[in-house]
Amino acid sequence: MNEYAVDIQTLRKRFPNGVEALSGVSLSVPYGSIFGLIGPNGAGKSTLVKSLLTILRPTECRGMMLGEKIGNKAVLAKVGYLPEHASFPDYLTGRQVIEYAAGLAHRSRSACRVRCDELLEKVGMSQAANRSIRTYSKGMKQRIGLAQALIHDPIVVFLDEPTDGVDPEGRIDFKNLILSMREEGRTVFINSHLLAEVEQVADRVAILSKGRIIQQGLVTELTRRDARYEIKFLGQLPPALMEWCRNESISIQGDRISCHAESPLGMQVLIDKLRSALVVICEIKEERYSLEELFLQAVNQARSEQQPTDSQKGGIR
Repeated sequence: MNEYAVDIQTLRKRFPNGVEALSGVSLSVPYGSIFGLIGPNGAGKSTLVKSLLTILRPTECRGMMLGEKIGNKAVLAKVGYLPEHASFPDYLTGRQVIEYAAGLAHRSRSACRVRCDELLEKVGMSQAANRSIRTYSKGMKQRIGLAQALIHDPIVVFLDEPTDGVDPEGRIDFKNLILSMREEGRTVFINSHLLAEVEQVADRVAILSKGRIIQQGLVTELTRRDARYEIKFLGQLPPALMEWCRNESISIQGDRISCHAESPLGMQVLIDKLRSALVVICEIKEERYSLEELFLQAVNQARSEQQPTDSQKGGIR
């Protein structure tokens, strides 16, 4: 059995007007993980999700989802989806929206009733279940949207900008809901521009820029690259130790020492020297890149690599 719930070798999408939204994308999403797809506006994130779900017809697609070719109808029946701009008939109640989704998934009326109550409780909408959609806030509509995406007990759930327009309290609730889906064994694919939120929940991420994946991997590994370590100490450093730090390109700012190391083991020489000099160490911590820093670095690098050189411009200066 393939270890990946979604395994794309190549995915291309060219629109009739000639715009190539996706240029040979490849990515892998392990079973039971939370995968975050991030990128600038217009990078092709929503196009990628819609292509995987056959809402859009890809120009070329080679890959697998749940062990079958992407687009397999039986597989799509095991997939949940919350679109970026979810829109429901405003005369329906929240409960009716979920029941309608259950009907589309060919769920029995009795099973639907029990499952509907469970999901309304899960997303915090039990009290407002019988109110019409027109009376809901954006956050309430998103909660109902998430419930309808889960009504048929999917194995894979695609969430396209799930917290867009949701208040801070609602975003915390959504984070907990997403984590609970992983605990239930589901695979969650999140497309979002809210990098801090993705960093809090995702196991793996892929950065999409101008239709291409420019980086992907475990969040912990990507943010650990070029790790920085900081030591907080008491008192003054001996002149000889300060000179040694300067020679080793180790930064000293007030009562803090900062340096780069591939792992904590790389800090042992410095720690030993501090102890030998009887310097009191108060704190040692690793300072990783945030996902936002990694994202900006990767996107800016990709943009600079795509800039035409003077020779490519015909020698124009």
